[in-house]
Amino acid sequence: MYKQFLIKTKFFYIFVKKNIMAKTPLWQKKAGQSPTGGLNAKGRAAYNKANPGSNLKAPQPEGGARKKSYCARSAGQMKKFPEAAKNPESRLRLARKKWKC
Repeated sequence: MYKQFLIKTKFFYIFVKKNIMAKTPLWQKKAGQSPTGGLNAKGRAAYNKANPGSNLKAPQPEGGARKKSYCARSAGQMKKFPEAAKNPESRLRLARKKWKC
């Protein structure tokens, strides 16, 4: 997608076309994702920066309220996406394994 800008110089105006294609956020790229599931520190930092007010944290596999909540939510995702539930290499299954669900 291109956007036109009008730039005023000393004697005349110039039309400039700029490519304003949005960049893919880091948390959606391989560089921001952990190979064992979920986001790595870079991915979480990029998400928190792009979404003010958010506060993503690392997985909490040892237990606690965050673990119970995540496991309950992701169990619903397993029902909603059965093809991901069957594939042991899916992002959903890898993240659940990391959280020890």
